[in-house]
Amino acid sequence: MLRKEENFRIGIKKGINQFDLPAGMKDDEREVLQDQLVEVIVRVLCENNQLHYYQGYHDICVTFQLVVGKEATVSLVNKLSTHHLRDFMDSTMDRTKHMLNYLLPIINKSKPALHDFLQRSEVGTVFALAWLITWYGHVLNSFRSIVRLYDFFLACHPLMPVYLAAAIVLYREEDIMQCECDMPFVHSLLSKIPQNLPLEKLIVDAGDLFVQYQPSQLAKEARLYYKESTSLTTYQSLEESSRIQRPDSVLRRLTRRGQASTAGHPEDSSRVVKVAVWAISMGIGAAALTVLNNALEFWG
Repeated sequence: MLRKEENFRIGIKKGINQFDLPAGMKDDEREVLQDQLVEVIVRVLCENNQLHYYQGYHDICVTFQLVVGKEATVSLVNKLSTHHLRDFMDSTMDRTKHMLNYLLPIINKSKPALHDFLQRSEVGTVFALAWLITWYGHVLNSFRSIVRLYDFFLACHPLMPVYLAAAIVLYREEDIMQCECDMPFVHSLLSKIPQNLPLEKLIVDAGDLFVQYQPSQLAKEARLYYKESTSLTTYQSLEESSRIQRPDSVLRRLTRRGQASTAGHPEDSSRVVKVAVWAISMGIGAAALTVLNNALEFWG
């Protein structure tokens, strides 16, 4: 086991050494963060022998680490790695490529002319690979934007990053259609995400696309059936197990506990409800749920 862990550490450090940790950090802070990041990844991989490290996994892990700290990151990433991220962590990229196969069918449903242009250019979907496997953490410069997307993806179906990719391509339709219809030109354009995209609009657009063209309806076109994807087949069980942590459920629990434990202290009861309302209004994600669960213990 010790030798296995050491092999993990060597391989992971090779990838992370090329990763730009947050700017403005002192060298000693960077070293501590990197060591903690390696430890997080090693612990998750050692607990799940079926998982394989991939380039880009550390982009996701370090984002959580910077927000919630090392220990909470281990728990979050451990769950995500066996659910939302599972297909990326096979020994091959086959199922990851299958997930990307949803991209063009979504575009075809919404903008057939744009889809035909992309098909003629033979650009494929590789331009969106880094978007998908890092949840855009490797391609966006704004940490605030990355965290916003992570909250969105945590609350959604595993294919939502693909729907967001479709929303981005659709938003850039005019630029794409003016490009020379040849793979190198189109790939060059698409692979570089503009940093001034209207993120909130695109999130709404991605949600609308998901409602209109659900994965089950596109499976045949995408040449992907649910049984071929662990990420997709395990999503339903994850959704069921986390149902008690949905904002409406949390709010009801907080209100009941607040009323029971703050009888005669209305100011405390008000504070309990404010915490719940804050979480819901912020578009709750896993980090916010952690805060709420701590609040339940504090006021329970």
